[in-house]
Order: sequence, then C-alpha cells, then structure tokens
Amino acid sequence: MSSTTARGTTHLTRRLVQLYVGLTLYGASSALLVRAELGLEPWGVLHQGLTELTGISIGVVSIIVGAIVLLLWIPLRQRPGLGTVSNVFVVGLAMDGTLALVGDLDGLGARIPVMALAIVLNGVATGLYIAARFGPGPRDGLMTGLNRATGRSIRLVRTAIEVAVVVTGFLLGGSLGAGTVLYALAIGPLAQLFLRLFELPAPATPTVTAAPPAGSGPVATPPSGQAILPQ
Repeated sequence: MSSTTARGTTHLTRRLVQLYVGLTLYGASSALLVRAELGLEPWGVLHQGLTELTGISIGVVSIIVGAIVLLLWIPLRQRPGLGTVSNVFVVGLAMDGTLALVGDLDGLGARIPVMALAIVLNGVATGLYIAARFGPGPRDGLMTGLNRATGRSIRLVRTAIEVAVVVTGFLLGGSLGAGTVLYALAIGPLAQLFLRLFELPAPATPTVTAAPPAGSGPVATPPSGQAILPQ
C-alpha cells in the first residue's frame, strides 16, 4: 500500500510540474512572438489590440480576457479544473516576465529565428500542459462548450471563434503577419507530436481479488506474467 501511495504521489507531482512548466513556457513563447514582430497567434492578436487600446500590458490583458472567457463557461455548464484557473494567471504573468527580460530585436536575421523558435516552444508547451490532464484552458473550454451547446463541429466552432478574435484584434491594432499564418499551419501537428511525447501513463491501481466462497474448489493460478482479466 505504501509503495502504491508513493507512486501516486510521484505521478501527481510530475503532473503538477508538467502543468506549470507548460503554462510558463506557453506565456514565454507568446512573448517571443511579440518580440519577433512578424505576427501573433489568433488570441495574441486580440490581446495586443486591447493593449494598444488600453495601454495595459499584454500579459495583464491576457489575464483579464481569460477571466472573462472563464465566466462564459457558466451558461455553458463547463467545469474548470486546476489547469483552467492556473492558465488564466500563469500565462499572462509569464508573458510580461519574458517581455521584461527580452528586449526588442533588430533585423529579420534575429526576428525570423525567434519567430520559429516561439512557435515550436508553443507546441511543446501545449503538449506539456494538456498531457498533465488538469483541465482545458479557458479558450479551449469555450470551444468545447459551444460545440456541445450548438451541436456544431469542433472545427467550425474553433474557426468561427478564431476568425472573430483575429478580426477584432486586427481592427484594434493587433499584429498580423507571416507568424500568424505559420502558427496556424504548424501548431496542430506540433501540439499532436508533443502531446504524444509528454503523455503520462495512467497511475497504477491496486487489484483486489475476492476470496473464493467457502467450500469452492481450488482457484487456478495463471502463468507467470499473465494477468487475470474480467470476461
């Protein structure tokens, strides 16, 4: 029992580390896209546009938008998890922290590699925090909630949300460019790759074997290494 408990604790610890490393890396990669100045991911375009409008830092805008999106879960009857709430705050704080550490970049010779690095890191981050299984991010939950409420396909709902977000952000002054297009094309395959890479095994659960009734015959023992499976 103690070894099972220890394994369960280790498994939970790894999930928590994976969650917060993933969320921090997600915010950092989004900040690098800002510094590359070659176009942002869809929600980043909206955040940057609202930053231009309000003068609030892009990280704080991300937190505010995430909180508003989370409120939209209520009528959709979505249930947030630890990862959902953490996503709202950690990503925004990591963005502002990274922007404070990384200054402006001069020339395409620096900006293009940073853009490419940011997109790859964003895929790594997505795989890390989703594989931790602590609940979807606010924006992903909005997508799945609308999918369930409207009966429309995930593809259609996601496309509609992201088109609305990009157009609104662009009209407010957000940045569109090659980075936006490259992100849209690459993030799906990258996220799938890293989700498989960081997928965690299910925690081991103890198997309880019921004692045979009194007077029953002997129970056959399976060969070594062979499990008893329910029929």
